[in-house]
Amino acid sequence: MSSEETFVIVGGGLAGAKIAEELRARDFPGHVVLFGAEEHLPYERPPLSKDYFAGSKRLLDFTVQRGDWYRDHRVELRLGTTITAIDPAAHTVTLPDGSSQHYDKLALATGSTPRTLPIPGADAAGVHVLRTVENSDALLAAIHGDTDHAGWLAIIGAGWIGMEIAANARGRGAGVVIVESAKQPLLGALGEEMGAVFADLHRAHGVDLRTNTSVREIVTHDGRATGILLGDGTTVPADAVLVAVGARPNIELARDAGLAVDDGVLVDASMATSDPDIVAVGDIAEAEHPVLKRHVRVEHWANALNQPATAAATMLGVAATYDRLPYFFTDQYDLGMEYVGLAPPDARVVTRGDVAGREFLAFWVDSDSRVRAGMNVNIWDAGDDIRALISAGSAVDEARLADSGVPLSDVAP
Repeated sequence: MSSEETFVIVGGGLAGAKIAEELRARDFPGHVVLFGAEEHLPYERPPLSKDYFAGSKRLLDFTVQRGDWYRDHRVELRLGTTITAIDPAAHTVTLPDGSSQHYDKLALATGSTPRTLPIPGADAAGVHVLRTVENSDALLAAIHGDTDHAGWLAIIGAGWIGMEIAANARGRGAGVVIVESAKQPLLGALGEEMGAVFADLHRAHGVDLRTNTSVREIVTHDGRATGILLGDGTTVPADAVLVAVGARPNIELARDAGLAVDDGVLVDASMATSDPDIVAVGDIAEAEHPVLKRHVRVEHWANALNQPATAAATMLGVAATYDRLPYFFTDQYDLGMEYVGLAPPDARVVTRGDVAGREFLAFWVDSDSRVRAGMNVNIWDAGDDIRALISAGSAVDEARLADSGVPLSDVAP
């Protein structure tokens, strides 16, 4: 590597900051430039619906590095700057003012954008999404205003963001109604049986959770949201509305530059795109996974944290493979959970422990009795064993898997 080389990072979140860290940790001597659309130093996003929204963390607590780190490690920060185009042939990225920045290697960490709803009232004041610290601040202000009395929050969508905000809004004294079109919350991630566990949890804490329910429009008065109109004609009043119906990966730059894309930016196990001088990480990366034997794209913190080490190695010409299993976690009320792996749609769920008491393990098992994903709920010493079962790819005895008296290392037929 030459000190004359320039490596550019597009994306000012956790993934982008971690690539900069890794490049310097691996003694890259050249110029590193990081472009971020937000004015803030790169920060982690999970706290926006967890600790930060709950009031137990400040932004500084989940800022990846302080400003002096970038100065001391010679990382040029270009915050408040959205890259508008990539020219792979010229090895340049285009800035909003039309100027360009040369790169020798380029890392894309552009993240995702919350989805909106094509319904009347969706653009009214008082309708919120959650992606930035300002979004979290605005939502909290909307349900509290200038008083100690918390108002009512209507949440459209019972995915992870919606459910975590609901739990923390209840913890702050707000009334919460969640409207979900599916049969259970978290249906796509956990399936019907485990989704019901979270439904029961929220209802036990006073959330008005309405499943199998559609939203016709967001009701407004003088341009401000005052509630939601449901498909059955019922109106639910609210002081604020959160639209939490998922996110779309920001792949436009990659697509317009001619990189191979599908649901995300297609990368191999080294995080390299179809252009050998460009890598992609985080929410946008649809990566070939050596354990799962297919391309996967996962919008979770763990990928943004861990994929950059592989991507930085690839940028430096060092052989590297990203083979960590997908992972995510959540804390809602008194329920703490970790999930690892990726369950196929037709997987069966096998549980061990006290499901009703919310202290159990759950395993997603395929038609060949292989564990494809696992979840520990309020049990904190099982993660490594669950990973080992998934990585082994061997059939298990499902009766032994369900038996808490049998060690997970001893569930083979």
